[in-house]
Amino acid sequence: MAKLELYDRRDCPYSRKVRNKLDELGLTYDEIVVPDKHTDREELYERTKQRGVPVLFDPRLDGGWLADSEDIVIHLERHHE
Repeated sequence: MAKLELYDRRDCPYSRKVRNKLDELGLTYDEIVVPDKHTDREELYERTKQRGVPVLFDPRLDGGWLADSEDIVIHLERHHE
C-alpha cells in the first residue's frame, strides 16, 4: 500500500475533514502536526513552497501532494476506496 503522509493541525477543521476521510476508508498514514505559526513550518515549506494545511503526500499523485481539503477527499475517494 502507498505510504500516505498528512501535514495538519489538530484544531483545523479542514485537517479534521481529511483525517475523518482517511479513518473512514481505514487508511494508515503518518501524521505530521505543524507548528501554530506559519513562519515556523519550514519542513512543509521546503517540500511544497507553501505553509497552509492540510497537505497530503501520496505516491499516487502526480506531483506527489495535494493541499486543499476538498481535493484531498475527492482523491482519496477515487484512488483509495
